[in-house]
Amino acid sequence: MAPPFQSDMNESSMSPEEFRRFGHRVVDWIADYRARVAAEPVLCRAEPGELLARLPAAPPVEPAGFDAVLRDLDDLLLPALSHWQHPRFFGYFPSNGDLASVLGDFLSTGLGVLGLAWQSAPALTELEQRTTEWLRQMLGLSDAWHGVIQDTASTGSLIAMLCARERDTTPLADKTVYTSGQAHSSIDKAVLLAGFARDRFRKVATDAAFALAPTALRAAVDADLANGLQPTAVIATTGTTTTTAIDPVDACAEVAAAHGAWLHVDAAMAGSAMILPECRTLWHGVERADSIVVNPHKWLGAAFDCSVLFVRDPDHLVRVMSTSPSYLRTTVDDRVVNYRDWGIALGRRFRALKLWSLIVTHGTARLQARLRRDLDNARWLAAEIAAASGWRLCAPVPLQTLCVRHEPAGLQGEALDAHTLAWHDRLTRSGRAWLTPAQLDGRWLVRVSIGALATERSHVEELWRDMQSSVAPAT
Repeated sequence: MAPPFQSDMNESSMSPEEFRRFGHRVVDWIADYRARVAAEPVLCRAEPGELLARLPAAPPVEPAGFDAVLRDLDDLLLPALSHWQHPRFFGYFPSNGDLASVLGDFLSTGLGVLGLAWQSAPALTELEQRTTEWLRQMLGLSDAWHGVIQDTASTGSLIAMLCARERDTTPLADKTVYTSGQAHSSIDKAVLLAGFARDRFRKVATDAAFALAPTALRAAVDADLANGLQPTAVIATTGTTTTTAIDPVDACAEVAAAHGAWLHVDAAMAGSAMILPECRTLWHGVERADSIVVNPHKWLGAAFDCSVLFVRDPDHLVRVMSTSPSYLRTTVDDRVVNYRDWGIALGRRFRALKLWSLIVTHGTARLQARLRRDLDNARWLAAEIAAASGWRLCAPVPLQTLCVRHEPAGLQGEALDAHTLAWHDRLTRSGRAWLTPAQLDGRWLVRVSIGALATERSHVEELWRDMQSSVAPAT
């Protein structure tokens, strides 16, 4: 008979002492990377499939040790990365892994606890309660709101749409949803995954500033009512993806309230601006909403992923989302929050640690100062572009994103599009800066999103010089 299998934990897992040694090296590696990232080309120059071809096709049979991980990190992975923390990163949106938040995320992973129920990790639940309450106060929201941390705004908006769907008894086929034609694609996905019919989802026209037009919203609702349909949800965006346009939340609330519709506010990126009292007029009327989503893992600085869904009626949220299997019930359930009933996932990471670490380390005042720096840099660049011959701002600049086009005399239509994409490509491929193109009213433009942690005025000045140089071949 074969002897019973015996596991030697010292061989089958990393020991605490090994972890200590390699952990120091990992922290040093991250610190060195952040210190030198400005010297790297901001955009990855690898070709598609290049890394894949260099990675072994089969897993290792024998242990190689963590030294091999660090070696491959330098030799294989880093050359295949673009650098989101680069001071000349102006693409997409700020995705700020502030190092204080990174350490909080590290602690969360190291603790390895799961929030299946309050009892499974009491600190996970109660720190999330307190930290989302802090964020609520920082954003200037009243104590009527209750927050829960999700992974992304996509999930938060889906949960909001499920709550909207379940709030009235109208047959699902007769329920309609309204949002701006400039809303993020995650809103489309949330509406459809929540079960609303595609032909009951209205994309409402926008005004000259690319914000949802209240007259168009009212007209769309009236037309549906005339056809026996029920307005179920209105989704307003505070800071649309392409232009950071600001939908009129208060006007949307008027329409939603008149017909008992759910009002959801997508403030994923721009919601962070509301820690600045001078920005809160941008979402005037938000207290009339039913749900709000804000992503601290964008402009605020939390490490990805950390999205906060605020709701006014947590009891309704729990009725829609809760399950209570016997193996998760405890004797304290009637006295605690079980966040598994506030979302889709059962097992929940200790995400509050990285948001808490960010807020405790820097305080509201320092976070406000950084956002004001970014807004000031955006205003400076907007003024430079507005004063320059041949350059145009294609949309208002309410926050930190600029929509820019260089328009040589006599160039228009497809020829102008080709020129726009060409100078963008030249600039991006140079490694000097990373910008992203987008379409607005059917024509291409270039977005400049300011807000990386390391971006100072000098980097924005360099960007403007590089933008002007990049159009030289066509001028």
